[in-house]
Amino acid sequence: MSTNRIPRRALLALATSLALTACGGGGGGDGGSSTPTPTPPAPVVLTVTHKVRLTTNQGVIELGLDRTHAPLSVDNFLKYVNDGYYNGTVFHRVISNFVIQGGGVARNGAGALQEKTPTYGPIALESMNGLSNVRGTLAMARTNVADSATSQFYINVVDNTSLNYQNSANPGYAVFGTVTLGLDVVDKIKAVSTNASDVPLVDVTVTEAKVIPL
Repeated sequence: MSTNRIPRRALLALATSLALTACGGGGGGDGGSSTPTPTPPAPVVLTVTHKVRLTTNQGVIELGLDRTHAPLSVDNFLKYVNDGYYNGTVFHRVISNFVIQGGGVARNGAGALQEKTPTYGPIALESMNGLSNVRGTLAMARTNVADSATSQFYINVVDNTSLNYQNSANPGYAVFGTVTLGLDVVDKIKAVSTNASDVPLVDVTVTEAKVIPL
């Protein structure tokens, strides 16, 4: 299953090493360095510059993308959309009080869930853009390496401000858009039954992802 995972909310997983590792990117403080640690950015208002429609077997979700504040993330996401990469992928991680995550897992020829390859190269983390992980926002999933996001994304189903940039040891996750239509579909997806690994018992499939006019 995918290694591009984001930790559960701090309230749910403060005691787990997975959450701390995924948040921290392998670091813990400045180690005596005299280099100033960047402070969290000031909040900005999300500006919709592009729109994408995800048609799923649970309904339609429309996403407004903010290229003004997250150009790398938006351009990356649009490449996958325009390639048809997301068609046939599933939301492979669903946590009802956290996020729904997709963009990198599909059924293989034998019918088993498998990471979809190849992807484009990883992009630089844009978590210092001032956009916040609040309910309905769209962000890039990644590994515990800050600059590792490729195709996978998640939608926040609650406010998850603990996933914002905190400091160099906890660089957070880059928000690059928001749900503009279909938040009820997101809520429908978050309510599906899952197994112990948060994988839906019945596939939640993206049948088509395409760019639509503003």
